[in-house]
Amino acid sequence: MDRKIVIKGARQHNLKNINLEIPKNKFVVITGLSGSGKSSLAFDTIFAEGQRRYLESLSSYAKQFMEQMDKPDVDSVEGLSPAISIEQKSVSKNPRSTVGTITEIYDYLRVLFARTGIPHCYKCGKKIELKTIDQMVGSVYSHKAGEKLIVLSPVVIDRRGEFKAKFEDYLKHGFYRIYVDGKEYNLDESISINKKKKHNIDLVIDRIIIKEENKRRLADSIELALKLSQGILKLKYEDKEEILTENSICLECGVSYGKAEPAAFSFNGPQGACPQCGGLGYKEYFDEDLIIPDKSLSLREDAVGIFKHSTPVYKNQIISALSEHYGFNPNTPYGSLNDDVKYAVMHGSGDEKIKFYDAMRDNKSFHLRYWEGIIPMLERNIKGGNYLLDSKKYKIEKTCPDCMGFRLRKESLSYKIGGLSIADITNLSIKDVLDFFTDLDLTDYETGVATKILTEIKNRLQFLVNVGLGYLALSRQAQTLSGGESQRIRLASQIGSGLTGVLYVMDEPSIGLHMRDNERLLKTIVNLRDKGNSLIVVEHDEYTMLKSDYIVDMGPGAGKNGGYVVAQGTPAEIMRNSDSLTGNYLTGKLKIDIPKRRRYSLSGFLEIKGARMNNLKNIDVRIPLNNFVCVSGVSGSGKSTLVIDSIFKAMFAYKNSYINDFSKFKIGDIKNANYFDRVINIDQSPIGRTPRSNPATYTGIFTLIREIFAATKEGRIRGYDPGRFSFNVKGGRCEACSGDGVKRIEMLFMPDVFVVCDVCKGKRYNAPTLEIAYKNKNIHDVLNMTVKEALEFFEGIPSLFHRLKFLTDVGLDYISLGQLATTLSGGEAQRIKLSKELSKPGCFKTLYILDEPTTGLHFDDIKKLLNILNLLVEAGNTVIVIEHNIDVIKSADYIIDMGPEGGDEGGYIIAQGTPEEVASSESSFTGKYLANVVKPIRKT
Repeated sequence: MDRKIVIKGARQHNLKNINLEIPKNKFVVITGLSGSGKSSLAFDTIFAEGQRRYLESLSSYAKQFMEQMDKPDVDSVEGLSPAISIEQKSVSKNPRSTVGTITEIYDYLRVLFARTGIPHCYKCGKKIELKTIDQMVGSVYSHKAGEKLIVLSPVVIDRRGEFKAKFEDYLKHGFYRIYVDGKEYNLDESISINKKKKHNIDLVIDRIIIKEENKRRLADSIELALKLSQGILKLKYEDKEEILTENSICLECGVSYGKAEPAAFSFNGPQGACPQCGGLGYKEYFDEDLIIPDKSLSLREDAVGIFKHSTPVYKNQIISALSEHYGFNPNTPYGSLNDDVKYAVMHGSGDEKIKFYDAMRDNKSFHLRYWEGIIPMLERNIKGGNYLLDSKKYKIEKTCPDCMGFRLRKESLSYKIGGLSIADITNLSIKDVLDFFTDLDLTDYETGVATKILTEIKNRLQFLVNVGLGYLALSRQAQTLSGGESQRIRLASQIGSGLTGVLYVMDEPSIGLHMRDNERLLKTIVNLRDKGNSLIVVEHDEYTMLKSDYIVDMGPGAGKNGGYVVAQGTPAEIMRNSDSLTGNYLTGKLKIDIPKRRRYSLSGFLEIKGARMNNLKNIDVRIPLNNFVCVSGVSGSGKSTLVIDSIFKAMFAYKNSYINDFSKFKIGDIKNANYFDRVINIDQSPIGRTPRSNPATYTGIFTLIREIFAATKEGRIRGYDPGRFSFNVKGGRCEACSGDGVKRIEMLFMPDVFVVCDVCKGKRYNAPTLEIAYKNKNIHDVLNMTVKEALEFFEGIPSLFHRLKFLTDVGLDYISLGQLATTLSGGEAQRIKLSKELSKPGCFKTLYILDEPTTGLHFDDIKKLLNILNLLVEAGNTVIVIEHNIDVIKSADYIIDMGPEGGDEGGYIIAQGTPEEVASSESSFTGKYLANVVKPIRKT
């Protein structure tokens, strides 16, 4: 059996024809600078080849249903096992997907509730106990022997009528006695009852004495009683009555339940889904604040945004008609109109007809008609499929009033285990669900039915807790999960599968994890290895590298300067290798220094009062202005809720005049909100979604370059304008490939093939355009330059040099100007955005927010990132980062540490102050790790 994965001649992307041996059944980390070739090796070569070989083994029929993979540019890969990729990407964008469904825990819960759930009446709340005939007999024999018993069948319950025909029929079938409204009668006598009143009638099936020899007779009598009354039994003892049923029906309210099946607990099917919201848990409503964001405007001033899409004649006709009918000035600010007028504008005129004058004729003739209203108009627009007007942007989601957000029918929500419904359980945190099922008391019967199901549920829950996701609720929508959370969910699912002999390729599993949670994750990864699997992990985390069996360090630089294996071996061997940049950081020869001084805010604080969104506990937060602020805390403690969902969204809405108060964002108030001119969230989303986007177009560099080429002597002679040098429009681009440089050839059972355009030879432009040169380089040559090369080439043009210099400062001198946006990593995209911000003149009094900016960054890249963030602060801006990286946390001016745990146990501020002050906090997990790198000091 192969003990190594042997790679020969790997040339994918920037890999330099490398040869490499990686030990199998080991925990292997591939590290290196951003852009050094880590993902090209791990995912685009090793995993891609393993996956391609699997797909090649399938039949032609099966292949047409699966996405085909290109063969990586490599001579050979030997010793491959079946490969599974666990990357940082969202699990699902479907609003119906939840943590419970994607982990399959919810499927087991549905079976558990169908088999052991006890229904409770949703009207009166009483427990509905279903019993079998044997259980009913057992209930009778729990009474003392010799007691007399009457077995009754409730044949009529709360119904009007005389029932003479029924009485005669019972008599014919051998029954002699009956109870009508509690009074006993003989069936052979005349029974007169008021047909206009409701009655309860119980047929006497048997009179019996409780003793052992009568047990079989009692069972037969109960069976007959249940048959005649459709599943209901009444037992009349000497001192009491007892009603039992074999059906799901409330004997008090008459509410009937169908037989519980797993489908009845699914919100993705008609049997279980709430009929009002279709199982989504929410309904969409048009919101007046979105339709009219600025209420200081009048109707004439386009307060109603959708009127901008209407002709002036149509708009003025409506406004004139409404203002005349309701008696208001159309130039009055919308917010000053009375409530009746606002309601009519939004919802229509109801039964009142309004005069609409004909502006196309004499403006005197009119016709009477009802005014539809803005909101009904938007609803009609959606139903009619008119996509010219995006009506959905005026909608908000509100909890479904029927199911209260629980997604299921009320009948399904009435089934309970341990006093909780299936929705109650899924709304708990994963850790609390695990505790609930661990402590759950079951009857012997329930234990027999549920043991295997509960084992599966508890195992999956434990795996999720082990990878640091115990704070998530099973009802959490999958589309709201971060890339790191999604990755760890898939990791937990793989552990639960129990596979062995598999090659797992992972992309930074430590993302989004606090140092404490990362220790737990590594135990899980080691456990996966110990089961006989091979793990290749792309990672920059120091602790992860030190715990690995083997490290492959890529470099020495990035982009064209990377693609080599600089060092490989055990962590100890890497640290002894002086050529390894990673090794030098691991040994401490290179390090990110602690700032010599901490800034202190002289401008005051941004004060958030009463933040209570999600798990935030009505907290007050003070953020020093013109400082570098880091928000830290264990996973799920409320960092993103505070910074992104509360502060950023509220401040963004405030600066763009969408709101006048912050209650929509679950904030009481924000002090000094007017201090900032801009609020920007610099995330790691792509700078463009198509291959036509690149760093040059995003930063505005391409515009300047096109102007330079248009201004050349030959360009002016030919009359070329800057548009001539764009590959996005006709004129200068190659029309054979529409400026793409490649042509796509579809292959039925093979991956689509992209071949270099035979007309422009991949240069994207037509021949006349490529004849225009600046310093002996045409537009294609310039786009192929790296940032470093372009910096030297355009040194004499200050406006262009200035922007290129900032790309170099953020550590991106290795990328090419025309590199496809789709090939850039999240970290690279984020740093391009940072460089664009730095290049803006007079950019200060801006609130910058970054969520885990160190994702995908090596130690050396983090050092450059910190320099950039400090430049932004020195320019008069405030920077807030959410971060777990200890080098970033120790470098901040001010720390806000959230906790103490995740989920419901989080949402508090545990410690705040300088890193030295937080390091002294005994209740802060972050402080515990900070104390190893900074000197703790007590606040005075």
